[in-house]
Amino acid sequence: MPQAIEDYALIGDLCTAALVSRTGSIDWFCPPRFDSPACFAALLGTHEHGHWRLAPSAEPTEIKRYYQPDTLVLCTEMSTAGGRVRITDCMPFDDNVTILRHVEALEGCVEMEMCLLPRFGYGKDAARIEQQDHGVCLVGTEHPLWLFTDVSYELRDDRVTAAFTLNAGEHRLMQLTHLNADTQPEGAQCSEGAIEDCAGWWRSWVRQCSYRGRWREAVVRSLITLKALTYAPSGGMVAAPTSSLPELPGGAANWDYRFCWLRDAVLAVDTFLDSNLFDESRAWHDWLLRAINEGNGDVDVDVLYSITGEHPEPEQQLDWLPGWQNSRPVRIGNAAADQHQLDVYGLLMDVLHIGRRSGMETTSQTWDYQCKIMDFLVEQWCEPDEGIWELRGQPQHYTHSKVYAWVAFDRSIRDAEEFGLKSPLELWRNVRDEIHADVCENGIEPSRGAFQQTYDKARPDASLLMIPLLGFLPADDARVQATLAWIEETLCKDGLVYRFLDEDAFAGSEGAFPTCSFWLADVLTMSGRTEEAEALFEKLLGLRNDVGLLAEEYDPAYGLLGNFPQALSHLALIKTAYLIDRDEDAHRGGQPERHSYRPVP
Repeated sequence: MPQAIEDYALIGDLCTAALVSRTGSIDWFCPPRFDSPACFAALLGTHEHGHWRLAPSAEPTEIKRYYQPDTLVLCTEMSTAGGRVRITDCMPFDDNVTILRHVEALEGCVEMEMCLLPRFGYGKDAARIEQQDHGVCLVGTEHPLWLFTDVSYELRDDRVTAAFTLNAGEHRLMQLTHLNADTQPEGAQCSEGAIEDCAGWWRSWVRQCSYRGRWREAVVRSLITLKALTYAPSGGMVAAPTSSLPELPGGAANWDYRFCWLRDAVLAVDTFLDSNLFDESRAWHDWLLRAINEGNGDVDVDVLYSITGEHPEPEQQLDWLPGWQNSRPVRIGNAAADQHQLDVYGLLMDVLHIGRRSGMETTSQTWDYQCKIMDFLVEQWCEPDEGIWELRGQPQHYTHSKVYAWVAFDRSIRDAEEFGLKSPLELWRNVRDEIHADVCENGIEPSRGAFQQTYDKARPDASLLMIPLLGFLPADDARVQATLAWIEETLCKDGLVYRFLDEDAFAGSEGAFPTCSFWLADVLTMSGRTEEAEALFEKLLGLRNDVGLLAEEYDPAYGLLGNFPQALSHLALIKTAYLIDRDEDAHRGGQPERHSYRPVP
């Protein structure tokens, strides 16, 4: 049986990431970048598609996992009849992409096993194993990997294996490195001190965080996860480090999320601003300008980009991989890159507005780009689009998309007014009012008086929870409350929110969407139903796995589903924590902190 998605933990170095299972197997690793071909792809197949396992020879009687506090250094303690060991996994910050695995016997005597089986090209191509003076070279279709270790090992065709014994107090270190072109093997070996240095780096970064609320552990773990999904050389952030983990086991809704969705990145930057993490905001701003700049003075805003800000490669299917729990097809690339999604413009203007109010540096070029985008929106806001959920059908007039078009004009008007920026204010005000009236006339289901999914489909949609969060209408507006009631009645099961009705799903069904469930908690808070909001928030925190990570979806029968860990889920968690804290501060007479869900009039 394949490992459950929730049985994995994340390690990373701000260039790429790896997933480590509870049983000590690294089953997903894409060096040297998030979007590089995987050399360990057992996550989407079997162990023969590439993995690196380090574990006791005997079946563990108990497994306990945790991150070292405020770090991305993973510890897995395994107990056997003979004793107990601790495996520490991390990816240090180095010129090369490296995984360090340190194993130490804490009690008794434990027989250990190691198997390193790379399969280059997403599990397709076997490695050629060569013993060299400084270590083992694993050669494939990409740049070679190098194994350095003080453990005695054997070379067996396409893999490296080892069997060794550890007594209490004894320890061993293993290092797998993807060398860059400028590094020689003899200069690449790390010491055990590299693990301490890695932990120290993460703790130093966390100390910048300004959050001091009740849910510090959950918020900080989510912030670390978001940071780990950032590609440091460019500032771009991937939606998740994985591809093709399914929305439903055995289904076909399997997508590659190793790209920078403008939506996810914008919301994440807003979260960083809330947390006083301004370096990440500045890096994203620079990435954004490079991504949307066409090079000839024109601006082009796409749904998603590569980690370096380029248009992704076409979507492909990898027919040699059976997929997680036989969920086919396995895809790389993402055809959503060619969709038109109107909400991304509003998201972009919203975060730039929040950034300016928070002191994030922008340039005159930033405003020039914004004005060009607004020129486009003046003509295009009334056109149909594919919507936030990227449903692969005909474009429609999605109500959520129109609301975000209103946001684009509303925030741009505020920027022009507050910062004295040159703009066609009268035109923008007229269009803003026109969009608002259009949504309130055509986006309403008459019998309920609630907002509906599209202008011509009387269906609920969880994205409509954003309406009061964006300041389009106040939370106590009758239409907002009717929408809330409709969603609670039709899209909530066991207290969790589903994005839409099953008939709209790509594969006929899917799991609950934690992000939408956090949005529900937000709207409940703004509606004065604070006890219900907090109870829902605590329930959602309970969906995280044992090391605090969330996937894209959740199903009571399967646990976490979809790509993992998911940036959107974690940033929504942080937003809800801030909003509930702010609500409590307001009730105590304190001054609430800035929050994007509280537009300034």
